[in-house]
Amino acid sequence: QVQLVESGGGLVQAGDSLRLSCAASRLPFARSNMGWFRQGPGQEREFVAAIGWTGRSTYYGDSVEGRFTISRDNAKNTVYLQMNSLKPEDTAVYYCAADETAWGTNDVYTDGKHYDYWGQGTQVTVSS
Repeated sequence: QVQLVESGGGLVQAGDSLRLSCAASRLPFARSNMGWFRQGPGQEREFVAAIGWTGRSTYYGDSVEGRFTISRDNAKNTVYLQMNSLKPEDTAVYYCAADETAWGTNDVYTDGKHYDYWGQGTQVTVSS
């Protein structure tokens, strides 16, 4: 079965950077759109970033635009989220997700309901 395993979370101070990784297995990775979502304490799940299967299209949530960068390495079946200028409000569990139905289309979704597979999440805590 498909597995998505996130790593790279941790405790940092405001203004610091972190890079999250999500390694996929048993997934047609090069044909899948990949996304990052997060859920803070007492909050609903929030879209963070997504990248199309071609790697040419990227999308960001308003709260992270200009600070976070999503990228992918199809040779390693891995998607990354570079997070710079972290703020305390970025504190959340970050989840990686895969949409394997997007191949051949230009559709990249920001709604989690379109994603087929999810990782277990990695905690990011930003102290002030």
